[in-house]
Amino acid sequence: MPLYEHIFMARQDVTPQQVEAMVDQYKGVIEQNGGSVDKTEMWGVKSLAYRIKKNRKAHFTMFNLNAPAPAVAEMERQMRINEDILRFMTIKVEELETEPSVMMQKRDRDERKDRERRERDTDGVGFAGNEGEEA
Repeated sequence: MPLYEHIFMARQDVTPQQVEAMVDQYKGVIEQNGGSVDKTEMWGVKSLAYRIKKNRKAHFTMFNLNAPAPAVAEMERQMRINEDILRFMTIKVEELETEPSVMMQKRDRDERKDRERRERDTDGVGFAGNEGEEA
């Protein structure tokens, strides 16, 4: 079966639970039509380069699909109908990535930097008030 990477953007005012429901719905469409979703990555809310349907931000989600073309076509048809989906894109690939995508690696790196910054800042907090005091 052909392999695909599929990314869709949902409106920013949709809750994360609603995005997860959409993910489950579209996974069901793929599986009902003889395909499988090998990996799902929810990238979170990201800023858009320009407004799309009056939205400045969107929830981004990526699927790695192993599915026949009619299954992908049906999923895309249902996404066109859904008013909460701003855009989507499906790309046929030779092989699927098994490790986290670049977006997830970036998020991990950013979270690690934030955590290190917080640890560094909290280490100095306890000693800042004691400077200049005699024991």
